[in-house]
Amino acid sequence: MSLADHLRELRSRFLKSALAIFLGAIVGWIYYQQIFEFLSEPINQVVEEARAQGRDVTLTITDVAGAFTLQLKVAAVTGLILASPVWIYQFWRFVTPGLHKHEKRWAYGFVALAVPLFLAGVVMAYLVLPGALQILFDFTPDSVANFLPVDTYLSFFIRLILVFGLGFLTPLLIVGLNLFGVLTGRTLLKWWRFIIFGVFLFAAIATPTADPFNLLLLATPVLILVGAALGFCFINDRRRAKRANESEFAQWGDDETSPL
Repeated sequence: MSLADHLRELRSRFLKSALAIFLGAIVGWIYYQQIFEFLSEPINQVVEEARAQGRDVTLTITDVAGAFTLQLKVAAVTGLILASPVWIYQFWRFVTPGLHKHEKRWAYGFVALAVPLFLAGVVMAYLVLPGALQILFDFTPDSVANFLPVDTYLSFFIRLILVFGLGFLTPLLIVGLNLFGVLTGRTLLKWWRFIIFGVFLFAAIATPTADPFNLLLLATPVLILVGAALGFCFINDRRRAKRANESEFAQWGDDETSPL
């Protein structure tokens, strides 16, 4: 495939993903109030605890167009999450354009696993968020109030769910590379120190707080998923080697002597 063909393929995949996100954003715009109440629940928990301790934490809108911008952001986040099956599939098909007919089933299998994993990461981020916010607000001096711009909170929330969602997709990427013969289980096992270090480094950079609790909340499930992916790679390598050995002698009949 030429460079021009790759660019046309990229444009096609991007437009399909953008259209799906736009349609999802329309749903987010229509149900904005209900979705915003759901997204603001983690910060509301922190606000209640802070006020019970005599501290003031308040969400604010600081500019004239802030309310409109906020609704646009909420709609965009909704569209991104609702359209995740589409843009994950489009990404995978762009990365693996030359699939044979029997290999196209892998693309559907990839999406069938990737979407629940991505959403599991989003749910994990949603559950972690109140604790992360509480830790950050605990650094506030007693004589200082927290007036948090709501768009700042939403940007923080978006970053967290994307990091957790993409982190949960990492093991599936390993499985995909193994299925296409790019990585073997033996190679991954040789890199186990670098993999563990990379996961913890990613978690340390991605988590919004520096405490080990939130770091482990992201690193532990990703490491478990990476371990499961490594086990799959070994099983698939063994199956592939067995099939190769069988095909090597398939051309010889039962009554013929092989060159060996």
